Amino acid sequence: MKEWHPAILQNQKTFRVKKGEVIFKEGDEVKGVFFVNSGNVKVHIKWDAYKELIVRFAKTGSIVGHRGIGSTTGYHVSATALEDSTICFVDIDFFEATLKVNTEFTYKLLHFFASELRDSERKMRNLAHMPVKGRVAESLLLLQKQFGVTNEGFISIDLSRQDLASFSGATYETVFRVINELVSEKLVSLSGKSIAIINQDGLSKLTILDS
Repeated sequence: MKEWHPAILQNQKTFRVKKGEVIFKEGDEVKGVFFVNSGNVKVHIKWDAYKELIVRFAKTGSIVGHRGIGSTTGYHVSATALEDSTICFVDIDFFEATLKVNTEFTYKLLHFFASELRDSERKMRNLAHMPVKGRVAESLLLLQKQFGVTNEGFISIDLSRQDLASFSGATYETVFRVINELVSEKLVSLSGKSIAIINQDGLSKLTILDS
């Protein structure tokens, strides 16, 4: 509600983070929620002692840290800047008060939670049943859908192969091999770290699970 904007301006804090800087980490005390004013952020969880699984990416306009609402154990995920970014912080007490009075915002957040739950369920299903090649293919398709492409046709996010591996639930070495296979099959093309999808239908076929 536009009438709520002055209250938000009074209760927000904006700060800059550098590429690779942790915004909050898994287990930290929940003090509020964060919005990405500009830049890109990865949301990730510990996979084991040495690995992480990237749950999703948050771009300009996205919310992060919201899964900590109502938690007594701290944030369930970590958030790290993929590039220099501007972050808006809103104190948890004010945020929860907003949910109680701004019904339209609460309704939209509910839909967002439902969408996130569906995505999480699909990701867990894929980790259990989809071959790595299919998971890498789906990751590339999801990244293109979320971030679009540059004028040259490359997926518009600066992502390391390790982050792509963490998003796909695979090792760096396996993703490196799979990307080379996709290039040889003329499904994607490379320019440095940048990846372009050149055969979307062919890539999509790799993501189909047998019934």
